[in-house]
Amino acid sequence: MMDEPFPQAIPAPADDTTRLVAPARVPGHAPIIQQGFLHQLPRPLYGHINSQSNMIIPRPHEHHWAQLSYAIRGHLQVVTEQARFIALPQRAVWIPAGVQHQVHESPYTVIRSLYIDAEAVGLDWADCRVLVIRPLLQELIRTFSIIPIEYQEDGPDGRLAQVLIDQIAVCQQAGLVLPWPSDKRLQSLCRQLHQHPDTAPGLAQYGRRVGLSEKTLTRLFQQQTGLGFRLWRQRARLVHALPLLEQGLRATDVALACGYDSLSSFIAAFKEHTGETPREFSLRSQQADTAPEAY
Repeated sequence: MMDEPFPQAIPAPADDTTRLVAPARVPGHAPIIQQGFLHQLPRPLYGHINSQSNMIIPRPHEHHWAQLSYAIRGHLQVVTEQARFIALPQRAVWIPAGVQHQVHESPYTVIRSLYIDAEAVGLDWADCRVLVIRPLLQELIRTFSIIPIEYQEDGPDGRLAQVLIDQIAVCQQAGLVLPWPSDKRLQSLCRQLHQHPDTAPGLAQYGRRVGLSEKTLTRLFQQQTGLGFRLWRQRARLVHALPLLEQGLRATDVALACGYDSLSSFIAAFKEHTGETPREFSLRSQQADTAPEAY
């Protein structure tokens, strides 16, 4: 589990985060245009298998263009000041231009990222979101990652790019999103729930600590996160469970580590949010660890 503070504690980027890096060249491939070297996108839609866009950048940073990060294997988490966005397989996170964020991955994660001039292609979504990546879009992303970087915009590759954009535009939103409250009292509670779900206090117990009634905290929590307290706690527990399951820990041990009183309730909650059981998720993660990297 990541042990860094939750969103509000993201530090400002260091001065050298935009250091320029000269393009490199790999035999048999187009030049690798690394993100730090780009002053503008070579095309309105850019994303190559050999580019830095497919490497995790854990430090706080932002882009001059929108980013779509898709985990073709494993899972990734994008953290902003407002929320934590979790992309499991067949999911991607949309990050608008200018939004400061951090990206965290599991040891098994392989990503493909697209950088997009959102205004030029008509995809100017202003908020981060988790999108469902259906099989057709998955194949489009895979194919697009191996075409020339400076593709002919009026040729077949340009038409492929337009189909890809069209498919992104109709993606459904779905996934684990953990909104972060602005009230410091709620932030303290959420941080405890996120980092130590097995020992974190309930709402009534925490209310006694800070001098607020359970009813007041419940109303404030709903106002600031858009979620009820129980649903937020359930999502935080599942986020805590993901890396533990990927490590191959038994579902029973993970359930206890996440604060569940019974294995059955953990399995039911996990399947409701992810579409698979903890065992299925764990087995797939272990298989992915030994599988060759897919395009």
